Amino acid sequence: MIKPLAHVLTMLALLALTACSTPRPANEGDVQKLAIEIQALGPEIDPQEAQRAARVAYAYTAQLAQEYQITDPPLIHNAKVNKGLRPRGLCWHWAEDIERRLRQENFETLTMHRAIANADNPFRIDHSTAIISRRGDSMYQGVILDPWRYGGELFWAPLAEDSRYEWVPREVVLEKRRLDQVARLAPLVVE
Repeated sequence: MIKPLAHVLTMLALLALTACSTPRPANEGDVQKLAIEIQALGPEIDPQEAQRAARVAYAYTAQLAQEYQITDPPLIHNAKVNKGLRPRGLCWHWAEDIERRLRQENFETLTMHRAIANADNPFRIDHSTAIISRRGDSMYQGVILDPWRYGGELFWAPLAEDSRYEWVPREVVLEKRRLDQVARLAPLVVE
């Protein structure tokens, strides 16, 4: 009796995890909260740029969710992308696409960064994100824009407040990987 019940409960849990769901659409309040957070990056931030960045980040996240055919939680969607069942939607796709779109705005008071978490953790998969900051500031003073984390719903927070991930500049991670690869390819010196 307990074994069949456990099987049924396991199946229900799997169904709950894989059930089709579409991301919740953003509302004007969401956009305004992000615009305020971006504006708070510094007094030099153009309020119109902060507003435009927030609006673009939310609108483009919604557009990408449709293009990527998001119907599942992120890790399940990743598996579908890796099997060729979905066109895009890995975290680095989201980060690359939202960064590219926001760069098209040619902001004068804002700039974009990329970061990767978990690159040195063999027990967790890498996670990529885009970060917006005041022009001249490092990514560490910026706001994370992470549409992947909640499956097409834009997560954002000041980087310093994101306790889930330890972000490292993308270029630092990629350079370390390049050096590791070069070291593996270097011929052994025999004396």
